[in-house]
Amino acid sequence: MILYIVRHAAAVPYGDPDWPDFDRPLTEKGIARFSQFIQALATADFAPGIVATSPLARCRQTAEILSRMVPRQPPVVAREELAPASDLPGLTSWVAQAAADCDQVAWVGHAPDVGHLAAALIGRGSSQIHFSKGAVAAIQFDGLPAPGEGELCWLAMPRLLGC
Repeated sequence: MILYIVRHAAAVPYGDPDWPDFDRPLTEKGIARFSQFIQALATADFAPGIVATSPLARCRQTAEILSRMVPRQPPVVAREELAPASDLPGLTSWVAQAAADCDQVAWVGHAPDVGHLAAALIGRGSSQIHFSKGAVAAIQFDGLPAPGEGELCWLAMPRLLGC
């Protein structure tokens, strides 16, 4: 299985008095850059069969863009386990129950959690991997995702592809 870990695209800044944190949307620039980025990835076999997302607005929007831009247009499922302070055991359990038949799965979450999740899955749970806004990591597993069992195949950010 390939697990894609995605940090949400650029959103309205934290502390904006017009937007409580839970409801902060993506910016127009964030939407445009992430759409272009996912379109580029989709030409290179990026095709998750299901997308799990934090329930916060900026992640939901990011997940919906991802779903629209890839060939399968996979379902988007909000998961509390991807809210800030992500729950890795809960996420791996969910994959085993709901997405075990998918060969590619995506999780959309927040920094620094996405960096911690990626580090734990490739074997260094105490490490940190930096994800810029809208970045995507591909982690390969021989079976279902499990801590320490993955191999980081790539980590890409919109800027890398000129988006």
